[in-house]
Amino acid sequence: MKRNDTSSPLQPTIPPPGHHRILLVDDDPGLLKLLSLRLEANGFQVETAASGQQALGRISAWKPHIMITDLRMQGMDGLALFDAVQQQMPSLPVIMLTAHGTIPDAVQATRKGLFSYLTKPFDSNELLQSINDALSQCCPDGPEKTGCKEDWRSHIISRSSAMEKLLNKAWRIAQSDVSVLIQSQSGTGKELLARALHKASPRHDAPFVPINCAAIPENLLESELFGHTKGAFTGADRNRKGLFEAADTGTLFLDEIGDMPLEFQAKLLRVLEDGEVRPVGATRSIPVDVRIVSATHSDLEAAIEKGRFREDLYYRLNVVLLEIPPLSRRREDIPLLAKHFLAQVCERGNCRARSFSPEAMETLMLAPWKGNIRQLLNVVEQVAALSLTDIIPESLVQNALRNKSSDIVSLAEAQSHFERNYLVELLQMTGGNVTRAARLAHRNRTEFYRLLHRHELEPKIFRHS
Repeated sequence: MKRNDTSSPLQPTIPPPGHHRILLVDDDPGLLKLLSLRLEANGFQVETAASGQQALGRISAWKPHIMITDLRMQGMDGLALFDAVQQQMPSLPVIMLTAHGTIPDAVQATRKGLFSYLTKPFDSNELLQSINDALSQCCPDGPEKTGCKEDWRSHIISRSSAMEKLLNKAWRIAQSDVSVLIQSQSGTGKELLARALHKASPRHDAPFVPINCAAIPENLLESELFGHTKGAFTGADRNRKGLFEAADTGTLFLDEIGDMPLEFQAKLLRVLEDGEVRPVGATRSIPVDVRIVSATHSDLEAAIEKGRFREDLYYRLNVVLLEIPPLSRRREDIPLLAKHFLAQVCERGNCRARSFSPEAMETLMLAPWKGNIRQLLNVVEQVAALSLTDIIPESLVQNALRNKSSDIVSLAEAQSHFERNYLVELLQMTGGNVTRAARLAHRNRTEFYRLLHRHELEPKIFRHS
């Protein structure tokens, strides 16, 4: 995107829908504007960044589908930016524009995961084709599919970078058929993630069948999962399909797998190895085609050491491990979740409250949240029911929490290499409100603006995110 870009205007050969977001990165403002206009004319939403540091802030707030960056830039060059993006948003397709003399660098980056590179002066149609190829990778039904990548995760409320990394990993895993183990604290939304995996997978038109292994008595678990024949035991007055058969060609979600009785674990392992179930009382096995997603809040490796969980079953279930971060590690999601839950509560019944006071919201953001999202929902339901005004006051939130708030670590205590991520998190939490962000960071506005300038972060980007 330097001055040797003499390509012709982009041709609308494969016009994508306008909801696809492209982040352009170049330190030449003229060419940045020119290419931005051309891509917008082809139906893309475009955001620009004049440096690598600025691009990292844009990614956190705007979450693009594709990033196009120049290789040679002042300060952080395209390769350093690509390495940083790999850490922050590893599944983001990156297209790099490079001069002929820097092709070896681009080839090396391609080996590390760069989606593609184009040599300048690049061919306009080649760039557009590369963009659509990248969209095809992140949207298996093609870039024309309405909703693209976001449809499968639409019920997951988040804007945190930790969750973004997890969801990007989940999206890639969903395209395969491997077994997935979701391990996280109680109340973090394990079943929501399991449903998202199913929705993103090629099995999305088939059933998603959940079962809580801890809620079924041991003597009924086999019948519940494998089914039974008429007369197999007292009360079995008809043939009944088990949940494995009900989930055939779809996904079976085994929640709280760590609480499954040890004796039954051997039977489950045999089904997973053979791909067939035998109903209780039957003499023939029935083939089933089921994708297994399991979840637990306990440490299964510790359970293996204590002899409470089979090691061979653990490795059969844990082909890929997904760990949902607790709410205390994704505080920027708290305002989104609180507002979402409040709207849901008000839709269900008589609720006067419509929003939280700034002080009430800050109290929510500073709470420890040992019960995670489930606890946040409980608090919101309680304060919504008790509020006598349109705006929920801080006192109601404090009473609902029934414990002492914990402070966010101050900016001075943060390690220098985490400083930019810290600032991004504060801007996300406050929606780009510098006054509130500075107060949370225990800094005055002037000093806070200097920190933002140092990292090339613009608050207005976070107000629109």
